[in-house]
Amino acid sequence: MHDDQLPVPPTGDDERLPARRDSSLPTPHRPGALSVEMLAEERGDDRDEIDLLAYWRILVKRRWLILGVLATVAALSLLLTLMATPIYRATVVMQIENEEQTIVQVGGVAAQGADPQFLQTQYELLKSRTLAERVADDLDLDSAALARLSQPGWLDRVKGLVRPAPATSSGIPTEKDAAATLATATGVVQRGLSIEPVRNSRLVTINYDSPVPAFSARAANALAEGFIASGLERRFGASSYAKTYLEDQLKTTKARLEQSERQLVDFAQKENLVSSAEGQSLAGQNLADLNSVLATAQEQRIRAQARWSQAQAASGAALPADMLSNSIIRTLQQQRAQLQGTYQQKLQVFKADYPEMQQLKGQMDDLDKQIALELRNIRASVKAEYDAAASQERLLQGQLNSLRTQALDVDGRSIDYNIIKREVDTNRQLYDGLLQRYKEVGVAGDVRSNNISIVDRAQVPRQRFKPSLPLNLAIGLLLGLILGVLVAFVLEFLDDTLKTPEDIEQRLKLAVLGIVPRLVKQSPEEAVKDLRSAFSESYRSVRTALQFSTDHGVPRVLLITSASPAEGKSTTALTLARNFAQMGKRVLLIEADLRNPSLHKTLGLRTDVGLSNLLAGVQKMSEAVIDTEDARLKVILAGPLPPNPAELLSGSKLVSLLTIAAGNYDQVIIDGPPVMGIADAPILANVADGTMLVVHSGKTRISTAQVAVKRLMVARAHIVGSLLTQYDAKVAGYGYNYEGYYAYGGAPQLTKR
Repeated sequence: MHDDQLPVPPTGDDERLPARRDSSLPTPHRPGALSVEMLAEERGDDRDEIDLLAYWRILVKRRWLILGVLATVAALSLLLTLMATPIYRATVVMQIENEEQTIVQVGGVAAQGADPQFLQTQYELLKSRTLAERVADDLDLDSAALARLSQPGWLDRVKGLVRPAPATSSGIPTEKDAAATLATATGVVQRGLSIEPVRNSRLVTINYDSPVPAFSARAANALAEGFIASGLERRFGASSYAKTYLEDQLKTTKARLEQSERQLVDFAQKENLVSSAEGQSLAGQNLADLNSVLATAQEQRIRAQARWSQAQAASGAALPADMLSNSIIRTLQQQRAQLQGTYQQKLQVFKADYPEMQQLKGQMDDLDKQIALELRNIRASVKAEYDAAASQERLLQGQLNSLRTQALDVDGRSIDYNIIKREVDTNRQLYDGLLQRYKEVGVAGDVRSNNISIVDRAQVPRQRFKPSLPLNLAIGLLLGLILGVLVAFVLEFLDDTLKTPEDIEQRLKLAVLGIVPRLVKQSPEEAVKDLRSAFSESYRSVRTALQFSTDHGVPRVLLITSASPAEGKSTTALTLARNFAQMGKRVLLIEADLRNPSLHKTLGLRTDVGLSNLLAGVQKMSEAVIDTEDARLKVILAGPLPPNPAELLSGSKLVSLLTIAAGNYDQVIIDGPPVMGIADAPILANVADGTMLVVHSGKTRISTAQVAVKRLMVARAHIVGSLLTQYDAKVAGYGYNYEGYYAYGGAPQLTKR
């Protein structure tokens, strides 16, 4: 169909569009896709970012599933907790000191190194089967007691129903039966035992769990006592061997010590060596003392030499203050200064040869002589001190040289002596160590030497240890929440349907012209009559959006189709036709679904003439047009169903029909068939001025809708956008009240022409 075949009669309606668009227009999909792409650019969409709001919507949408899984897991946890056998725990606190059982110790150094895994070894010994057998034998458990202690849990009871235990033979207990009973009791003891070290301490707790509270305390105490007894038995065994070994070593070491001591005394007498209590020779000790005295003398000489150098360097009476501290030179200098002042004062009155002046001059000369004499005495004293210190240093140095020669001679002769002496000391230390260890081994059986002790004995527990109802419920709630969220996300990601407007924009690249909410209590006919309903307002919003879908307003010939059947296209076509009629337009609604028409049922109309008759050329258009309750709205029903609708739609009759309809009516709305599976919808989309795709929220699959859009694009359809129907914002996770949104401001005011 081309523009030259579809003349448009002049009309005063500015919104009237050509009956057929130009084939030179851009691709049919571009307007919708372009708007979505521009919207995405304005939003700055980044697929790499995590959309937390989208995840929250998924959780809100699947909230009942999550709550159901949560309640199921919590109920299962409660049921398993109530069905489980109560277990009581008794606890013994023990102290384990890290002490090595060394056999030989020399000079405080143990022959055996420290064991860093000592405590871990003790923990494993507590878990050993040998200790469990010992405790089981001490407890003397019979078959009845074992039956009480081996109460099966719910899982064991289920296994017992599936696979019953073999029957036991009755009669006199045999040795084999006793061994089996002991093995069973050992398993019971091991199964209920648990070890918990106390961090940063030498304490360890022995826990025993069983269904019988009294037995838990009894078994825990028996384990602690059995562990101590087994440790003592191991120590007794080691002590018996160590005592015999140490006796032999003591005899050998004692004989070696006596021989080395006699050899040391004989050598000292032969070499005439005398040593101090510390083992040093007398010559060496005197040399050390004299060396200390010489160091003091050198210090005194250096100090005296420094004083003498200062005294020589000083001119006149400018001696250091420490040299003048014990002299009268300060007094003489003061007297000299006073006489000098008196002389200068009287010199202004008398001449120098005046007798009184000559007397003052003589007194000053005497004082000068006394000062000079005192200075010479001080220098002589400093010089004498220096000479005495130097002389003492020389004497001590000579004596030191003499003692050094003697000490070297003694040291040369003491080498063999020291070797023998070290051997004597070593033998003595070995002997003392062996003797001390022999005494320790002799009292090893004393319980006070045991490094393991009981701090707190086990008491009969009053409350059960497990199962813990609050803990199990908390774990059940947590696991149920995690499992529910996981199931919700899995179902959401497996759900490949279009649910939200964002899905349509992202998956189909189509602009969403409107959103029709899902009806719960009303039918579409009832909802349309209620002008305040969200359903009515949503279609009025779609009508407004269609006015801006192209640069000429609403497409003159508008096809309403969907990807699959039963998505709401017939309801949409009828409702939009009524809305356009309410605006004062002359509207023609064509039921173009020639395979499964439903519009006539909604309108309650019945006729034998319809679209199929017009396309077959057996009827005129005026005979097929049917009036409705609204005088502005006319309808052409499908008519008799043809055997091959695609052939009828492909003919030139359809183009002529739409050309005439576009010339006689302001708006032509085609209720088309679904796109998938048949060729009818692409044929209608090719001849229509605009096509709107209806998408059922939560029902239309993404792949199906994408294929439908591709088929329409191949048919060069002008897709103006899409309409999302049956949308439930709360189910989709948005929680948006569309009813309140569309009803904001009261009922809309309709205008008529």
